[in-house]
Amino acid sequence: MRPALLSPSSLGVLGLFVAINPALEAAPLELGQVLIEGRQQNELDAAQERLRQVPGATNLVDMQQVEQGRVASNEDVLAYQPGVFAQSAGNDGVKLSIRGSGINRAPGSHGSGVYVMFDGLPLTGPGGTPYELFEPLWLSRAEVLRGANGFDRGALALGGAIDYVTHTGHDAAPLQVRYEIGSRGYAKRQISSGQVLGDLDYYVALTDSEYDGYQQHSSGSSKGIAANVGYRFNPNLETRFYLRYRETENDLAGRLTKEQIKHDPRAANPLYLSRDASRPQPGSTWLGNKTTFFLDEDSRLETGLVYHDYPMDLREGPNRLKVAYSDVSGTLNYVRRDNLFDHESKTTLGWRTTKHLPNSGASEFVRVPGTQAVGTRTRDFSYQGSDSVVHAGNELELAPDLWLTSGLAMIYTRRESAVTYPQEGGKVSKHDWDYAPRLGLRYDLSPSLQLFGNISRSVEPPHPWALIWSSPRVNGLQTQPIEMHNQTATTLELGARGDSDFGRWDLTWYYSNVRHELLAVEIVPGLPAAEFNASPTVHQGVEAGLDSLLWERGGVGKLSLRQAYTFSDFHYRDDDVFGDNRLPGIPMHYYQAEMRFDLPSGLYAGINTQMASKVQVDYANSYPTDAYALLGATLGYNSPKQDWQTWLDLRNLTNKRYAATVTPGYNDNGKDTPHSTPGEGFGVYAGVSYSFR
Repeated sequence: MRPALLSPSSLGVLGLFVAINPALEAAPLELGQVLIEGRQQNELDAAQERLRQVPGATNLVDMQQVEQGRVASNEDVLAYQPGVFAQSAGNDGVKLSIRGSGINRAPGSHGSGVYVMFDGLPLTGPGGTPYELFEPLWLSRAEVLRGANGFDRGALALGGAIDYVTHTGHDAAPLQVRYEIGSRGYAKRQISSGQVLGDLDYYVALTDSEYDGYQQHSSGSSKGIAANVGYRFNPNLETRFYLRYRETENDLAGRLTKEQIKHDPRAANPLYLSRDASRPQPGSTWLGNKTTFFLDEDSRLETGLVYHDYPMDLREGPNRLKVAYSDVSGTLNYVRRDNLFDHESKTTLGWRTTKHLPNSGASEFVRVPGTQAVGTRTRDFSYQGSDSVVHAGNELELAPDLWLTSGLAMIYTRRESAVTYPQEGGKVSKHDWDYAPRLGLRYDLSPSLQLFGNISRSVEPPHPWALIWSSPRVNGLQTQPIEMHNQTATTLELGARGDSDFGRWDLTWYYSNVRHELLAVEIVPGLPAAEFNASPTVHQGVEAGLDSLLWERGGVGKLSLRQAYTFSDFHYRDDDVFGDNRLPGIPMHYYQAEMRFDLPSGLYAGINTQMASKVQVDYANSYPTDAYALLGATLGYNSPKQDWQTWLDLRNLTNKRYAATVTPGYNDNGKDTPHSTPGEGFGVYAGVSYSFR
């Protein structure tokens, strides 16, 4: 069933009611604000209920809460989320890992291990997940489905799926402006508008930002636009078109040693400095359409089509690499509710495919003087790939409050990489079929307590570009691509969630046997990490979240505490070289918490912390980073009419020097090697937003 929308006639009745009611006349009602806030809350409630019906771990991120502080990157969006590790490398690039997915992908490169969507439509493709189009201020919410729980979205990756949902005319103000400013030249500006005009609604936002960066030679900037327009033809047919365009430019400071982070964390890696390393993105475009046909009250058909163009201009190494990337994606989902032998049943049938277009390829030129003149062409090579997934799932109520979830997905992957210049270059072409079954149970012991569990298989193919970048170097070049296997894993997950006297909580344990894990390792300093299939590994962990109301008194205020803890144990299983060594790159213990006091007037103040255990920086486990604990504070004001807000966000109050991310080496033999990106020092950020209703 679809929720009924307020019609123009119903708005007229509401207006008349306000006009004739003296009590309401004495206290004017902000009707537009009420409708926007009510619609947004209804959508959040509906998303929360959908996620509660998943027999596994999920997260729902409300961007209204996130926007009560600095919103610079995905690190801010995914803070305080159990099971999610998201750390910035000082720019748009964020190291994102769920259950060890893409554990050693360097921040700033295309992510892997998590299937990412914009508004339910594919962003992740055969080449991974680019970050250039991600602007958090464009979002209304984010839905995280950890592990196998993204199955019905067509996600088969070890880490699951994240769906970033954009504002529409239904939950946006007719005009809103926002301005953020802070330490080290940080500034961000946005102007947006959204309205409902009969059966049509629209949303458009223009955003730009710049920053000097924490490290020397780490400044950057971005500018972009997001827009969507939806139209409801009749109660059974609606469609929405989406546009995202964004340009980014980042100077790169490179990684440091532990000793450098202790004594001079704002320094740049000398190699990156001498090369004037940078990563300008000339402009990425994402165009999509989603159309929904409501066949009857119990079934619907959703179609999607996406075009994604994301050229890259990489100036990190001694050579300049210009890459042309273009994808096209299609999706088709059929959802139906039935009664099967007097038991409620919900069936989902889906198909998705993403394919590189023929113009995807790269050219490499000398940019640092050496044995060859600047501008000399060194290589031309192509990347080609496609991912096609067909999935069928069912939820069946076996008994009151006991549900069985089952599903099976088939995936066909194609990976090709060829070096066309010089002429002695090679070519690799791989075509694979694989499968991913899923079986789960959830049981509502009471309205406030749910138990769940599932067993599943995940499949992740290598990126086409990894076939080149992981091949042996001959005379300094990689011209013979190599073959790589799909990464697969079998995962058991058990957990519970509920509400109690001590708050809303969730607790999950998982265990994954991983084969052919795709692990990246930095072999040559200053060059992209190579990726290889590992011997068998184990990923296991515990994910826990708790939101508690500690104290509340009417007319005085309330004190609340939110906490997120993630335990991650990722290691080899009897590797010939590394035995049972821990996989480097992610802390075993990761904890975030915020205590906040809210006054009825709209004022609020909070303190927060982030703690992480040490991280191994090489596969030999010969050298670790230091553990760290950070402190922060926030102070802000939300207008009772919710038309404006202002805030002060203090980061790293003690100016702690620590490693935020690690890009590991193979075996450093106990030496302090530059593999770490320093976290931001003490910073002060302030912001204000105003909505014209």
